[in-house]
Amino acid sequence: MSSQEKKDNSIFTRDNLFNLHGKVALVTGGGSGIGLMATQALAGNGAKVYITGRTQEKLDNVAKTYGKNIAGEIIPIVGDVGTKQGVQKLYEDFSQKEKCLCILVNNAGVSSASFQTEAKDATEMRKNLFDAESATFDDWNTTYNTNVTGLYFTATAFLPLLEKSTVTHEGWSSTVINITSISGMIKGAQHHFAYNASKGAAIHVSRMLASEVASNGLKIRINSLAPGVFPSEMTTDGSDQDQKSHIPAEKYAEKVPARRPGRDEDMAQTVLFFAANQYLNGQNVAVDGGYTLAAGL
Repeated sequence: MSSQEKKDNSIFTRDNLFNLHGKVALVTGGGSGIGLMATQALAGNGAKVYITGRTQEKLDNVAKTYGKNIAGEIIPIVGDVGTKQGVQKLYEDFSQKEKCLCILVNNAGVSSASFQTEAKDATEMRKNLFDAESATFDDWNTTYNTNVTGLYFTATAFLPLLEKSTVTHEGWSSTVINITSISGMIKGAQHHFAYNASKGAAIHVSRMLASEVASNGLKIRINSLAPGVFPSEMTTDGSDQDQKSHIPAEKYAEKVPARRPGRDEDMAQTVLFFAANQYLNGQNVAVDGGYTLAAGL
C-alpha cells in the first residue's frame, strides 16, 4: 500500500472492504438457517449467489422472498451433496452456468440421534449409549456422510473453478467457508456424540485441506466457521413460511455470556469477513456469544 493509499480513507469504508460485486458464490443448504443467512449476506453485498439443496420449491421460495432489491442475485440450483455422484452432477450443472467460483460455502449438515449421557454407573451408561435403539452405526455413518464426507468432496470437486476465479479476478484469492460448529470444539457430547464428533472432524478436514492446497501453490483460502447457537431448522425443528427459524432469547439467557442466541446479522458479518479477508487461511473461528467460555474446550 502506497503512502497516498494510506491517506485515502475510502479504502477503509465498508463498501470497499466487503464489496463482492462481480463475485460468484455457491451455498450448499442455502434454503434456511445459517445457509440462508450466508446467502443474504453475500447477495446483499453484490455477489451472484447460487443456492443448492434437494427441494426445488424451497430454493425457489428463497429466491422469490429474498432476491428482490439487492445488489447481487440469488439463483436456485437443485443438488445433493450426500453422494459423490450428486456432487459431480452439481459441479457439472454449475459449470454450465459459470466459468469460475469465487466463494464456496459448505453449509449442508444434519444432526444425529440424542442420548442421555448422565448415569449413576457403567451399566446405566452402557444402556444409554450402546443399548439404546437409536444407537446405530447407520446414525453415525449418515451424520458423517453429510457433515464430513460431503463437505470434503464438495470442496475438492470445485477446486478447478475456485482456482479460475483467482485469474478472472485480479488480486482475489477464492475461498471455501466450511460451516462447522462449536460442538466440534467443546469437551462435552451435548447428548449427541455422532454430531459433535462429525463437526470436530469437519474442523480438522478443513485444516488439512487448507494445508494441502497451500502446499500445492494454489491461491485458494480454506477456513471453517464454527457457529454457536443460531436459529435453524436443526436447532428449532422447523421454520416459518419465509424459511426462518426463531429461538426465544430467554432460552439461552443463562447458558451464553451474550445472554441470547445468535442473530442473522451476527452470522452475516462473520461470513462477509471470511469471504472478503484475503489474509485469513487455515483457521477455525467460533462465533458463539461466548458459549465456549461457559462450556469449556
